[in-house]
Amino acid sequence: MADRDYLGEVATAAAFSSTPARGLSPPLGWKERLRAGMAGAGASLWFVAGLGLLYALRVPLRLCEHLAAVTGFLNSLTPKFYVALTGTSSLISGLIFIFEWWYFHKHGTSFIEQVSINHLRPLMGGTESSIAEPGSPSNRENETSRQNVSECKVWRNPLNLFRGAEYRRYTWVTGKEPLTYYDMNLSAQDHQTFFTCDTDFLRPSDTVMQKAWRERNPPARIKAAYQALELNNDCATAYVLLAEEEATTIVDAERLFKQALKAGETIYKRSQQCQHQSPQHEAQLRRDTNVLVYIKRRLAMCARKLGRIREAVKIMRDLMKEFPPLTMLNIHENLLESLLELQAYADVQAVLAKYDDISLPKSAAICYTAALLKTRTVSDKFSPETASRRGLSTAEISAVEAIHRAVEFNPHVPKYLLEMKSLILPPEHILKRGDSEAVAYAFFHLQHWKRIEGALNLLQCTWEGTFRMIPYPLEKGHLFYPYPSCTEAADRELLPTFHHVSVYPKKELPFFIHFTAGLCSSTAMIALLTHQFPEIMGVFAKA
Repeated sequence: MADRDYLGEVATAAAFSSTPARGLSPPLGWKERLRAGMAGAGASLWFVAGLGLLYALRVPLRLCEHLAAVTGFLNSLTPKFYVALTGTSSLISGLIFIFEWWYFHKHGTSFIEQVSINHLRPLMGGTESSIAEPGSPSNRENETSRQNVSECKVWRNPLNLFRGAEYRRYTWVTGKEPLTYYDMNLSAQDHQTFFTCDTDFLRPSDTVMQKAWRERNPPARIKAAYQALELNNDCATAYVLLAEEEATTIVDAERLFKQALKAGETIYKRSQQCQHQSPQHEAQLRRDTNVLVYIKRRLAMCARKLGRIREAVKIMRDLMKEFPPLTMLNIHENLLESLLELQAYADVQAVLAKYDDISLPKSAAICYTAALLKTRTVSDKFSPETASRRGLSTAEISAVEAIHRAVEFNPHVPKYLLEMKSLILPPEHILKRGDSEAVAYAFFHLQHWKRIEGALNLLQCTWEGTFRMIPYPLEKGHLFYPYPSCTEAADRELLPTFHHVSVYPKKELPFFIHFTAGLCSSTAMIALLTHQFPEIMGVFAKA
């Protein structure tokens, strides 16, 4: 389960991280300095020794005669040979260029550079210096990369869809799998954390469900759920599994969740009465609480999808009042989306006032909803031409600043809201500030931006201005911490392969892509000139 305080933990890590002073590092001895100097001069000495050996053996090896023979052979070549040679070189370099381009877009790095660093460099004796000062750039880069990896924590999507009624129906229609194995594996871990405990062996039905949550095959999980219901007709987690994976419509899922709610409330009340008897009973109460909260939340989402929005809002508000410690489940994001559908903007502002706090973790839903509310007050009368003549008003400046704040937190969202990129079904887990979070937010909130007149127009006119405020390279942020560099790799694990992952900041093309493109173009041009003007190019080749 994701950490509850994303930015707070990063701030703590940044506050307590320290770099040792450079002056405290022990000085290198004369042996280490001599060894480092000899290692640096080794390549030059080998090169000079090779030249001297060739010069000394020039007479026994008859180098002059061989050189004259090679020169005569080259002079006897026809222009057709040069056309074939340059054409073949152009074809090979073009194939290398295409492969490099494909590898870079798939893995974000150059294949030739990877091979050179990982395989060729050790063979040639090139190794990194084993002696590095604590304050050296290499150490600082390693510390930064470790910090970025720790920042990339995956969160459960608070608005995740139903597997049977939505994800599987998408697979039936398109033949594509919307969920990755990594995403489903994380969900399996969540289910085992939420729906199991150490006392499951006391109830046979819970023992069966403990195995069911570990099953990879959906039919095997569904079969295990029915086995649990045969042992105990009031097994709430069995109804939950059937509602999530077997129900093919939201109506069927809601019916099964209502049966789960009836069984879950009975078990929860029973656990409340026995919670103080032993630590095992306390663990059982926590498990039963998680099950009950999950069922009520999914019932609220069913009501929202079936058009009973006020009922959904009431269930979510009651959940937040009854179980305030469970704020890490982000139920307020479900509430925000439902209130926006009701166009209850005053209630949305009240929720933001409570959760858009510096001490609480941010999300795209919070930042972009705050920007939407401020945009709503000025978007219907906003015009770029008028604003350029008279300047921005105070309300317009506030709206633009809110948009810049949201874009800095997650720069991938505007392309989906402005329909510059196609949407897909959101994953079951998201990465804060990543492309997966942008997909999940836009999937549910695009309709709310379209409903407000001029909101998308104001977003289109102002969102790119955010990047002029953020320093480059991204060694520090403007309003938030620097954008983590590990989001691309995590998003590629969470999002399906048919989706083109959005990357920020844009990576520069590697040197070898430029080199192979130039080599392909130049050799193709030489082949064309040799074919068109064989005499002139033959003179140049012989010269």
